[in-house]
Amino acid sequence: MKGSKYGTHRVIEPKGVLPQAAKKISNDMNIMDNEILIDVQALNIDSASFTQIEKEQNGDVEKIKNRILTIVEEKGKMQNPVTGSGGMLIGTVEKIGSDLTLSSGLKVGDKIATLVSLSLTPLKIDKITKIHKEIDRVEIEGKAVLFESGIYVKLPEDLTENLALAVLDVAGAPAQTSKIVKPGDSVLILGAFGKSGTLCSYEARKRVGPTGKVVGLVAFEKDKEELIKTGFCNEVIMANAVNPTEVLEKALEANDGREYDIAINCVNVENTEMSTILPVKDEGIAYFFSMATSFTKAALGAEGVGKDVSLYIGNGYTKGHAEIAINELRESKVVREIFESRYA
Repeated sequence: MKGSKYGTHRVIEPKGVLPQAAKKISNDMNIMDNEILIDVQALNIDSASFTQIEKEQNGDVEKIKNRILTIVEEKGKMQNPVTGSGGMLIGTVEKIGSDLTLSSGLKVGDKIATLVSLSLTPLKIDKITKIHKEIDRVEIEGKAVLFESGIYVKLPEDLTENLALAVLDVAGAPAQTSKIVKPGDSVLILGAFGKSGTLCSYEARKRVGPTGKVVGLVAFEKDKEELIKTGFCNEVIMANAVNPTEVLEKALEANDGREYDIAINCVNVENTEMSTILPVKDEGIAYFFSMATSFTKAALGAEGVGKDVSLYIGNGYTKGHAEIAINELRESKVVREIFESRYA
């Protein structure tokens, strides 16, 4: 039997919506003829989601485990009810539906990373074996289903699984950065030394060229020192991203008093919308990759300060995003060393 290519056949409630918007979906692991069954090894929980759960459970690993198990049991997927976000997974292909024609040459036994959110992926967890709080990773015994429309990538042979998972989890951010940043642009990156921020900083510096400028914003002195060493940013400033007036003052000072062409938000906490919007010039771009972003706060906030700024939502998918992100590890020894030290 064949199901909807978008997975609507698995929606339990409310009927008529897509799996991502559903409160509950079926995580029955008997797959349709146009689905893929995956034996899951690890989940990379979205940073905003993991941070919220960790704070909610006071950092207690067992409580974090129980919270994740409860969410998946109630929803049939790993979608944080507070942030609405999910993450992604790596696993081994266990079964391919008989009606699927795959141009990628995917076969049973291949190790893949899914490039669609856990917030729409049917997931069943039998056991959580380990949680790595410092990198938002959850090792499990369980299975997941990929719909016909779901995108994935075979794990590259020249990278460890952990390294590939870390990079592919945020592949959309550097890829979208490569599309919007032009030579000569001035770019402000909030959360510039996090997982996505590091890749965006590298990509932005490459794209602005010698006539542009990249300014990275971080929260801690140690991150400032380490980001300066990379050479990815022309300037690095330290400020609290939830304090828009502080960010504005320091960001403008770092850019010779001028507003920015583009601001890219890669932080994982709430209430950073105006810190992203205020430093941007009229007809500039504020790009939000943070899953803690509120559309309401961003839209009404820009209106409230009279900013004619284009507000972009950080779509986690753009053509070639996996290849662009992985290539950054291959072409930059510094990027690779940072990711290996943190995630490998």
